[in-house]
Amino acid sequence: MKRCLFILLLCAWLAPAQAHKPSDSYLSLAVHGQQIEGQWDIALRDLDFAIGLDGNGDGALTWDEIRARHEAIAAYALQRLQVASDQGVCPLKAVEQLIDHHTDGAYSVLRFQASCPGAAPASLAIGYTLFADLDPQHKGLFKINSGGNTQTAIFDPDSPRQTISLAAPERLAQFGAYVKHGVWHIWIGYDHILFLLSLLLPAVLLPGLREQQRGLKAAFVDVLKVVTAFTLAHSITLSLASLSLVSLPSRWVESAIAASVILAALNNLLPLFRGKRPVAAFAFGLIHGFGFASVLRDLGLPQGSLLASLLGFNVGVELGQLAIVAAFLPLAWLLRKTWLYRQVLTVGSLAIALVACVWLVERLADIKLISA
Repeated sequence: MKRCLFILLLCAWLAPAQAHKPSDSYLSLAVHGQQIEGQWDIALRDLDFAIGLDGNGDGALTWDEIRARHEAIAAYALQRLQVASDQGVCPLKAVEQLIDHHTDGAYSVLRFQASCPGAAPASLAIGYTLFADLDPQHKGLFKINSGGNTQTAIFDPDSPRQTISLAAPERLAQFGAYVKHGVWHIWIGYDHILFLLSLLLPAVLLPGLREQQRGLKAAFVDVLKVVTAFTLAHSITLSLASLSLVSLPSRWVESAIAASVILAALNNLLPLFRGKRPVAAFAFGLIHGFGFASVLRDLGLPQGSLLASLLGFNVGVELGQLAIVAAFLPLAWLLRKTWLYRQVLTVGSLAIALVACVWLVERLADIKLISA
């Protein structure tokens, strides 16, 4: 009875978890002297939640429903974007609206123009508050091209205003922004976290002997092997996918990630990997790397900027991952002899496997059951 209650509580805690990709929009500006051309890709699901696009309430958006709300979409978005030069505000004007598909679904493509007062600006102050009152985790992935130079930045409710120097691109700031985004991305990537934790749970126990505990040094070495294998693998495919050298359908990647969580959790109940958890971490880490790459690939950066963004993002993912490990290992070591840890290892692993099974069905069938 206690085990069933534990499973129900854990599943209830995990149920609101989102699928891998969080709420992002993609904002691009091209500066030509005083004139600015912009394109803003915003997820239709986010716009539907914010201003309502589904006219008949049937849960399916049609082109006619979206077109009927073009004026509302443009007004809502452009009221939440401010662009100003050192000479004053650059008024924004909607020009065209289209539909495009990113790795996580359909997006409204809002194209707009702006004309800045005075001479060609040396810098632009950007204010971004899209969905700030609705989703504190929303990110605006920003790209600006001026004079052949491309820069990137990331906007969120904690950093809604940034000044971009057009004359002297701030590469270090761009790198730092993607380090931060990488940390955030791993922390809200519930499927990645559950996969990693499922592999780490047995680290403080002797292989095949759940009732006996490893020494701290041996546990640390075991964790190091698993994390290193996972890091090497997803770094390889993250780089290959972000550089467009290898491409896999997002739906199958996300489904394979869910399957990897199931197998990693079941390994704690049945000896599927038989002491080869680092090998499993490497094999499945190759798939997880394609999941990480979706953000950078959707932004569509040119090679020069992509390399810096890729490096920063990967560093951030590793820092976020190390923070999780640093929190896990001491706690697991302290609790390794307790009844609670045995329940987490067995019942918790079963709960993780059940939730990942639902994720797998959702992603294969493209339906929503428990994901937010």
